[in-house]
Amino acid sequence: MANKRPKPEEIVTKLRQVEVLTGQGMPRLDAIRQIGVTEQTYYRWKKKYGGMGADQLKELKRLQKENERLRKAVSDLTLDKLILAEAAKGKLLSPARRRACIDRVRAELIVSESRACRVLRQHRSTQRKVPAGRPDEERLVADMIGLTRQYGRYGYRRIAALLRDAGWHVNDKRVERLWRREGLKVPMKQAKKGRLWLNDGSCVRLRPEHPNHVWSYDFVHCRTDDGKAFRTLNIIDEYSRECLTIRVDRKLNSGNVIDALSDLFILRGVPSFIRSDNGPEFVAQAVQDWIKAVGAKTAYIEPGSPWENGYVESFNARFRDEFLNGETFYSLREAQILIEEWRKHYNTKRPHSALGYRPPAPETVVTMDRRPIMH
Repeated sequence: MANKRPKPEEIVTKLRQVEVLTGQGMPRLDAIRQIGVTEQTYYRWKKKYGGMGADQLKELKRLQKENERLRKAVSDLTLDKLILAEAAKGKLLSPARRRACIDRVRAELIVSESRACRVLRQHRSTQRKVPAGRPDEERLVADMIGLTRQYGRYGYRRIAALLRDAGWHVNDKRVERLWRREGLKVPMKQAKKGRLWLNDGSCVRLRPEHPNHVWSYDFVHCRTDDGKAFRTLNIIDEYSRECLTIRVDRKLNSGNVIDALSDLFILRGVPSFIRSDNGPEFVAQAVQDWIKAVGAKTAYIEPGSPWENGYVESFNARFRDEFLNGETFYSLREAQILIEEWRKHYNTKRPHSALGYRPPAPETVVTMDRRPIMH
């Protein structure tokens, strides 16, 4: 059986014993043999513990323990810092993200699960229990991704409305959770807002109260693939948010404005007000006289204040963001056909946030067994 390593107290005692024996006249080598160690071991002990008393030895042990404790504390803090640095590569806003981060930290830094959970503030039971999810979650995510690919600029609320229209019994919160988990959040640009001066034609003073109360119109510019420009005249009903028409042509003037309004007045009646900016096609005397002659009133916004015509400006933004920016038109005729298809989709299928995520003019389908019987 191997001899145990002597404790510091025992070493100091043996050194004192050698000093006593040599003081009595015994040769140093004989005294060293008396304590049962080699000469090299004796001198190594003497170099480390020589001249120490019991109090000094106790203080040395205390300092060694304190040094070990501080070393461990520094090591722990350094390791915690490394864990936090590894976790700082993404926002840990949910247990699922913390779970994935802890797995990555354990693989990279070779640390225990308990330590990683403690530093990242994740309960160990939460870390170990992986939620199974609902049985229909995969199909729901697949449908959600399919709608997102089809309507790339829709947020989760509109996607949730489309899912409910498709027969899913799902609320916005569940769609938002899956939306964020799949990384489908659409970054929205914050538009600059100017001061609202509230003139008589602004959308704050003159608010639509019923269908055909206030219409508004505006132009949008675009180009075909050959670089030639074309314009669209967008006319909407501010109360129902329905897009009444979109005229598409290379050039549109005041005569085209009167022509578009004439067709709509015949089909839908004359509105009380027509709101617009101060573009030359809208402030033309011929347009003003004609609108007044049919019994409607013009409502012009303050020059340089497009926010006062907020309804049609919002429509134009959606029109450009969701459709024009993602299409390439090779001819004017193609642009006219595709824009008309998008207008029908906007009116009948696209969820509108101001209408409780219902489309402005949803299609009505009457099944065969519910049709009235004619006698």
